[in-house]
Amino acid sequence: MSKLYHGIDLVDESRIEKLRRRHGGRFLERIFTSAELQYCQKYRRQSERLAGRFAVKEAVMKMLGTGWRGGIAWTDIETINDAAGRPEVRLSGKVAQLAGEMAIEEVSVSITHAQGLAIASVVAWGKSKIEI
Repeated sequence: MSKLYHGIDLVDESRIEKLRRRHGGRFLERIFTSAELQYCQKYRRQSERLAGRFAVKEAVMKMLGTGWRGGIAWTDIETINDAAGRPEVRLSGKVAQLAGEMAIEEVSVSITHAQGLAIASVVAWGKSKIEI
């Protein structure tokens, strides 16, 4: 039997910009992977792209239903883009372990931006470990 998981998050881009100004590289390096930072730095509106990736991280945690505890790092969730430009999620560390325990086989993500907001929706599916 298959199971579907979902998480969604909304981030105000100005919040990310304020954090960037206040904490600079320390904030960026704690939250984002080097690949995420390289991607975002290619764009004029970097805070918009960073907010989208931040929203993905939050949406993944909601999808897993665990919150930020138990040794989970922000960088355990990475948003990359495929050859066509579609966002994809890479899980590592404790987050990958949790996804494995939940028998998650696939994760799909969508990011959109409107009126200074970034919205991310994450859907995952896998085999239910509950026998019926």
